[in-house]
Amino acid sequence: MQQAVRDDAPVFFNNDSNENNLRLEEITSAFACALHMHQPTIPAGVNGAPICNLQYMFEHQGEGDNHDASAFAWCYGRMGDFIPQLVAQGSNPRIMLDYSGNLLWGLQQMQRHDILDNLKRITCDRQYQPYVEWLGTMWSHAVIPSTPIPDIKLHIQAWQSHFASIFGIAALKRVKGFSPPEMHLPNHPDTLYEYIKALRECGYRWLMVQEHSVEQLDGSALTQDRKYIPNRLVAKNSKGESLSITALIKTQGSDTKLVAQMQPYHEAKSRGRQMLGQVLIPSLVSQIADGENGGVMMNEFPRDYPLVWEQIKNNGRGKSGVVGLNGTEYLEMLEDAGIHPADYPPIQAVQQHKVWQRVAQNRDRISDRTDDLTTDRISELQNLNTTEVEQAIAELKASDRQFHMDGASWTNSMSWVHGYENVLEPMNQLSAKFHEKYDDLVAQDPSVTKRSDYQQALLYNFLVQTSCFRYWGQGKWTDYAREFYRRGEAM
Repeated sequence: MQQAVRDDAPVFFNNDSNENNLRLEEITSAFACALHMHQPTIPAGVNGAPICNLQYMFEHQGEGDNHDASAFAWCYGRMGDFIPQLVAQGSNPRIMLDYSGNLLWGLQQMQRHDILDNLKRITCDRQYQPYVEWLGTMWSHAVIPSTPIPDIKLHIQAWQSHFASIFGIAALKRVKGFSPPEMHLPNHPDTLYEYIKALRECGYRWLMVQEHSVEQLDGSALTQDRKYIPNRLVAKNSKGESLSITALIKTQGSDTKLVAQMQPYHEAKSRGRQMLGQVLIPSLVSQIADGENGGVMMNEFPRDYPLVWEQIKNNGRGKSGVVGLNGTEYLEMLEDAGIHPADYPPIQAVQQHKVWQRVAQNRDRISDRTDDLTTDRISELQNLNTTEVEQAIAELKASDRQFHMDGASWTNSMSWVHGYENVLEPMNQLSAKFHEKYDDLVAQDPSVTKRSDYQQALLYNFLVQTSCFRYWGQGKWTDYAREFYRRGEAM
């Protein structure tokens, strides 16, 4: 599997097999839409067995909004109907899909082969592969900034393994973009570095980020034009080590409404080409939304999604002017035009400029240096160490009420940390116990990962980290997390 995901061959665009004959110079602007699908695993089956929340909804129709279970299930499989229908009509549709590992497992547990077969059709049938791109994610929908660092790569690999077990290794080789749960981007230098390192080691070429979760190197917000081209997300840790990955920017807005009504298409009509280096490229409007939540996704998306492709078909047959593209396809077209990831303008996680600026100020104070701090001097800090970076972070937390190292997600009104100490502390304890027990064993004998005790312990470790258990406040959902912790600790 590791060999497969590190395959660097083009996925969507090369001169020999590009079935849609898209030409970069004929595209004015483009839009890329992704659908995020997730249902948590909860300890609510027979005798408390772990089951999918969707199954619970079907079995308890009278509770809350559980009457939507059938509509949710339809949403999970309907792209397997929409794409073949549109292709048969001569349209050139695009969609990116992000399904959590919990949901994929839940559909298997429920034996919803109708949904899985629909997804397999558009994933494995070469006729539909030009139109559909899968995005990787964390297996158990864990928000990365508060996930124990040793578990980040395990979540990523577990999703890859699970995806390949359903759709095959060939399909996994095509998954090159990453969709973070809740669009949550860590901004602590060490967490971000380990996250990007894990993504790259697992073969990912790019990830989607929320526009207000990143900043330019001088600490300013992205300019309007920068939101519609690829950027290079730079991660530098407290030891001064640095690496980067390509980022496509998800613009702000009412996520489900934007995608349900296909507003990225209409926004793209107001955009044009812009220069990147020496090449004139089309702008790309990128957007992601829950694929099932709310009336707009249930009712307006199936109405508006086909209409857009019909309009585009009648204006250049989807090959010129404003077109739909998937993320990897867009990046491969740019690379074919001579643009490489190193050419993209650099960005960093929000608030990091303050950290590096404070480190530089502290150094200047020690050395009695008085010249102005330039952005170049801040970004080129050498010989960093963990002590001075953590000192800078502590000083900023004490003096700047707006400063935090909690990361940023697609809503600034939510925190997956504050008020959830009764989940976070057990979560971190379980992770520590898991790694204390198994890391040395796995290092000595990798086949330990095939043992049922390892896999059960890993499962509970993942499940405690599911973001849903830190979203709805105290009550039933935090109790679910603590029950999974209890079982994991017993393992």
